[in-house]
Amino acid sequence: MIMKLLRFLFPQTHKKQIPLNDMKYLIAGLGNFGIDYVNTRHNIGFDVVEKMAADKNVVFTSGRYADIAEFKFKGKTFLLIKPTTYMNLSGKAIKYWMEKENIPLENVLVITDDLALPFGTLRMRKKGSDAGHNGLKNIQEVLQTQNFARLRFGISADFSEGKQVDYVLGKWNEEELKTLQDRIDVFAKACLSFVFAGVNNTMNTFNGK
Repeated sequence: MIMKLLRFLFPQTHKKQIPLNDMKYLIAGLGNFGIDYVNTRHNIGFDVVEKMAADKNVVFTSGRYADIAEFKFKGKTFLLIKPTTYMNLSGKAIKYWMEKENIPLENVLVITDDLALPFGTLRMRKKGSDAGHNGLKNIQEVLQTQNFARLRFGISADFSEGKQVDYVLGKWNEEELKTLQDRIDVFAKACLSFVFAGVNNTMNTFNGK
């Protein structure tokens, strides 16, 4: 009788628990939307998620703030997005899809280019500053945190003074194209590892590879 009274006075609300094998992960490749930006250095994030989609025979479709593709693999659900907001407003797309799909911050990975790293260098971090990258800067402003995983693709900084914009929005050169696809393949594998092995193990396995 007492227990019934307590349950009446203090009803419990139970949140729906998501089974571990049904967890969803958001992999966001950063870039600029439009034909003019295809195969440019700044769009390497798009290239990596496109490779992941192609490997699983799924295609991107238009969604709110982003083109999206989704697949399930070994019990995990991958939501790949290419923001259509342009680089400087990438956070709007990421926040929207996180909230829509109920994806926690620890299940988010952002792929971006990095001028400070030699071409093709892979570096994953659990958190960090935007390092001057406008896409990361906006994401951090929108999410109000730096605590999300990011995967950086080195594009080097082989440009003369005042030519940074032309360089990052420029096409890959012939020498870079020789190994570009191999590097994209490695980055796609690192994204899978992030989901199945976790960020720490992935950093240990892939950073510098």
